Amino acid sequence: MPQIEVRGLAKTFRVAERLPGLAGAFRGLFHRRMRDVHALGGIDFDIERGELVGYIGPNGAGKSTTIKILAGILNPTVGTCRVDGLTPWRDRRHHVSRIGVVFGQRTQLWWDLPVIESFDLLRDIYRIPPTTYRDNRDRMIALMNLEPLLDVPVRQLSLGQRMRSD
Repeated sequence: MPQIEVRGLAKTFRVAERLPGLAGAFRGLFHRRMRDVHALGGIDFDIERGELVGYIGPNGAGKSTTIKILAGILNPTVGTCRVDGLTPWRDRRHHVSRIGVVFGQRTQLWWDLPVIESFDLLRDIYRIPPTTYRDNRDRMIALMNLEPLLDVPVRQLSLGQRMRSD
């Protein structure tokens, strides 16, 4: 059985059409016209346990939408998806406790806190057992060479340092 199984996955967003100018904005408050944006169109794929894949494509091809569905952040319009036997958007709580996703434009770290305090806060939010947290934290700090950054407030980190810390 594949670790990730995707069948007929599609996502359509309904967005408001904006009319130009102040009059158009005012009119849009009362008579909003909607249109459909097809972000993802019926994709199928399997990823086996231990398999490494790259998910590439042009801007607007649906890469981020696919990842958000696999992470349980979005529900698909149609199609099915199983990740390690779970349906991400139905089994969200259990699913998110077993995965990690990093999006380049958003950080999970708290802007005003030092990196280590952000880690501690996330431990509490995700209810990670202390021993598991300590082991994983120490391993990742060593792997990503984060020791010099631990006491630095996140707002003072460069993008690369923030990405490593995330």
